[in-house]
Amino acid sequence: MDASLNRLAEGLRYLEDVSRFLLNDVSLTKRLKSLRHIIVTSDWQFQKQLLESRNATGDVGIGIEIPDVADKKRDLMPSIVANARRVQEALRTLEEFSKVTSFPTHLSPQKLEQARFDLYTIEKELLARLLRQDKAKRIHGLYVIIDSQALKGRSHLDVTRQVIHGGAAVIQLRDKILDHGQLLPIAQEMKKLCAENNTLFIINDYLDLALAVQADGLHVGQTDLPVPIVRKLVPMDMLIGCSVDTVTQARKAQADGADYVAVGAIFPTPSKETEVVGLSVLRKIKRAVSMPVVAIGGITKMNIAEVKSAGADAAAVISAVLGVPSPEKAVKQLIKKFEAKND
Repeated sequence: MDASLNRLAEGLRYLEDVSRFLLNDVSLTKRLKSLRHIIVTSDWQFQKQLLESRNATGDVGIGIEIPDVADKKRDLMPSIVANARRVQEALRTLEEFSKVTSFPTHLSPQKLEQARFDLYTIEKELLARLLRQDKAKRIHGLYVIIDSQALKGRSHLDVTRQVIHGGAAVIQLRDKILDHGQLLPIAQEMKKLCAENNTLFIINDYLDLALAVQADGLHVGQTDLPVPIVRKLVPMDMLIGCSVDTVTQARKAQADGADYVAVGAIFPTPSKETEVVGLSVLRKIKRAVSMPVVAIGGITKMNIAEVKSAGADAAAVISAVLGVPSPEKAVKQLIKKFEAKND
């Protein structure tokens, strides 16, 4: 019991620290901490029994090492899996022994079994968050929305290529006019082009299309499928972005599993009829959430510096890039303004 509880506590502490310090995830950290305290914490008499039974120097398992494993370095993901398995095995050991001997009430077979199944879910969520973390960090700078209607007959691929050459970090495909059958080959080629140039490719609204082309992410609005439902349907490494215009919506999006939020409209915009929330709301939302915040709506080279100063990690644009003769040149100008240091 003592050995299993020690393994359990050590493994849970490791997973908790990953959630707390690497992911800054309040929910996962609380769940792991709660699980650790529920299982490990006990009264002094039980702790005394455990300590009295401890015989570290006489443990026959201490000197046993598996060749090529003891000194082998591990990446973060395998390390998380190894520690999760360590906890799950310890819980199973305790659960089985609790059926044949007298255990404290907080270590009943039912509670130990429930803890083990809880950890299965937590392990999956933890790995999923880490897989998406690197992608989420790339949501920075210019986020260009390739809107089919705004292209006005120009080629999706030609404009995407120009935007990539200009230095855009993220490209989103948004379409309200083509059938999905017509849009699929376009999305496939855009995804391929983005992948070849290390540019994130996001699909707006269409879950089926995002799944079909294995997009890096799906962006949804307040009236689209809810984020928790989308999270259940997409691969664990696919980003989910969510449009918001209030602090409450932003906090809910984060709690529901979104990886970034798009806040807007920041300024009046001809591309979409929406309420202007302004820079003040952008600042409040940036302070309220720990994920990337994308500003959208009416952003041009004349005001993009204001958006950056208000805390935006990225600026999403349509007309400022698609409404000019040279999208590549426009992207470069916008990035230069966005990255300029304030005096």
